[in-house]
Amino acid sequence: MFKRKTKGEAFFDLFNNFGMLLICFATMYPIWYVLVNAFNEGQDGMRGGIYWWPRVFSFESFTAVFQSSGIMGAMGITIAKTLLGTVLHVFFTAMVAYAFSRKGLIGGKIYILFGTVTLFFGGGLIPTYLLMKDLHLLDNFFVYIIPAMFSFFDLIIFMTFFREIPDGLEEAAKIDGANDWSIFIKVILPVSMPVIATIALFHGVYQWNDYFAGVIYMNNMDLQPIQTYLYRVVAQSSSNQMLAAIPGGIGKSVTSQSIKLATMVVTTLPIVLVYPFLQKYFVKGMMIGSIKG
Repeated sequence: MFKRKTKGEAFFDLFNNFGMLLICFATMYPIWYVLVNAFNEGQDGMRGGIYWWPRVFSFESFTAVFQSSGIMGAMGITIAKTLLGTVLHVFFTAMVAYAFSRKGLIGGKIYILFGTVTLFFGGGLIPTYLLMKDLHLLDNFFVYIIPAMFSFFDLIIFMTFFREIPDGLEEAAKIDGANDWSIFIKVILPVSMPVIATIALFHGVYQWNDYFAGVIYMNNMDLQPIQTYLYRVVAQSSSNQMLAAIPGGIGKSVTSQSIKLATMVVTTLPIVLVYPFLQKYFVKGMMIGSIKG
């Protein structure tokens, strides 16, 4: 039998459901607003009053965006840095975490202490910029890769998972003559796919969404990622330059504002579509890191 709810419980459920619906609406409506106005004809959109559905449906703003050579180059840079950066980050962080997870590591507690400090304090923007300059990484594609190859937060998640792997696996491998490197590559990594997938998703989303590195370290427009391209279109005059380069037939119906909205949709839609399918891995990753320290 179902227990009948009291008036207080029924009121709480009603209030809770209404509050959650309100939060969902406040979260989703700005995205919907951008999407609706991006698919509306630019000149018509200047009249305003478009809130729920395009008044004059049109793909011309998206056509104008894809006619720009800059956005396709930026998309290629983003895909390259996301794939390469994620692979190197996962491998390097896992390698260091495996060493930290070994009980016989000399000075392991000191390393953990130093690493924990970096979670709360950083060098700051100007020292970091000067470091990148001294390393000759300014206007260099690897400025997206090398500084992000290691994360102490991800190391903690890896290390927690590695400590739960039975010692018998390593002992059996050592009996067969495997060294530490062979054990890490052939034994530890194959049984660590859940945590590897989790960290790969964490870092992959970070690499895709990162625009700051392109703004600070990159003056070469040919090496800017898609999010930096979006930043320049929205915050600067790039949309006007794109508008001036559009053939006359299309340019009459689009505006700089419609190009900005279409660019926002093009740059954010891929990760928005992928994220719901990856949500379970994000939750699992947080659970892995919270089991024990």
